[in-house]
Amino acid sequence: MKRFSFNQATAKGWPLPDLAAGCVAEGVTAVGLWREDVQAYGVQRAAGLMRDSGLAVTSLCRGGFFQQPGWFDENRRAIDEAATLGAPVLVLVSGGLPADSRDLDAARAHIGAALGELVPYALAGGVQLAVEALHPMFCSDRCVVSTLEQALDLAAPYPPEAVGVVVDTYHLWWDDDVWAQIGRAGRERRIACFQAADWLTPLPAGVLLGRGLPGTGCVELRRFREAVDAAGYTGPVEVEVFNEELWGRPGRDILAETITRYRTHVA
Repeated sequence: MKRFSFNQATAKGWPLPDLAAGCVAEGVTAVGLWREDVQAYGVQRAAGLMRDSGLAVTSLCRGGFFQQPGWFDENRRAIDEAATLGAPVLVLVSGGLPADSRDLDAARAHIGAALGELVPYALAGGVQLAVEALHPMFCSDRCVVSTLEQALDLAAPYPPEAVGVVVDTYHLWWDDDVWAQIGRAGRERRIACFQAADWLTPLPAGVLLGRGLPGTGCVELRRFREAVDAAGYTGPVEVEVFNEELWGRPGRDILAETITRYRTHVA
């Protein structure tokens, strides 16, 4: 449990003060937060709540969406919010194709250039940008970065302390090259965040909410955790699940089951 981090998205709708109190009651010491919820509560207020509760913020999600107008200022705001919260990592969902474009190469090149523009600001704020690869089914609208190799290639021109990658089991479990790329990420000191969620079949309509708690799907979760450990990663293990049925349950029940399944299937 020393490495366990409860991602706020797993209990979407659980008020932040209740989430903090629930984590303290269960002996959880770390959480991953989402910008929309933090902004609604107030960034400074949320930072104070985390400090007063003794909770470390392991990541803030999300920055990115580099295909949208105003991406530069929006990502600078995200970096500021992460720094205020004491989150060492800002997770980047890089965005899909620009409107009326089919040029994947250009979209990925733009992400690489965008990272370069943000790196000085991130370094000054003490926040590591973490490029997350999403499953290819999200390529058109959410993220043109589909493999860990692509994420590592985008990070490569920049210092590891400025740009790393996210290893998310839900998005990467299908890729038979992922084990070699996790090894590469370790050698390059790029693993900024490790997130665990299972893959449910059949996927729900809209596919976004097809994640499951550990042990409810088909992903070799412990193999992933052992792989990142072998690559030298010693940081938090976040459980991050988007599931509408799960969200209908009380937050304390979600947290309790998440802890049990983390211990059984990930740790």
